[in-house]
Amino acid sequence: MRAVIQRVLSASVRVDGEVVGELDRPGLLVYLGVTHDDAATEVAWTARKIWDLRLLRDEQSASDVRAPVLVVSQFTLYGDARKGRRPTWQAAAPGPVSEPLYDAVCTELERLGAHVERGRFGADMRVESVNDGPITLVLDTPPSLVE
Repeated sequence: MRAVIQRVLSASVRVDGEVVGELDRPGLLVYLGVTHDDAATEVAWTARKIWDLRLLRDEQSASDVRAPVLVVSQFTLYGDARKGRRPTWQAAAPGPVSEPLYDAVCTELERLGAHVERGRFGADMRVESVNDGPITLVLDTPPSLVE
């Protein structure tokens, strides 16, 4: 599982002009990608890491200050553009595999105490954000989880 986590002052996701997810105060914007081998172990590790990472001001975590989290599915995080001019998406899990895992990460964040906003899985989304810092971190599940 791969997450790109941004510290934001605000963020929103629109689908067909309608706001489907929004952070109206400082929090985390998370773009989440799922690969073929991901399962429940990666879900728990990723959610816990997002919630506990000290990325907010004064080295605080979202869990410390109960900051909201906006999670947006993004299969393109597993794109590979090393060869040629057209990226391949072969490492990204297909929707029937990735959608339940995306939902599971959101649910696990909520179980941990997060207020979670979501994008709409598989939709053509417009994401707007005001990055704070800027702080952006790429988080990959450790290989030891994928055995």
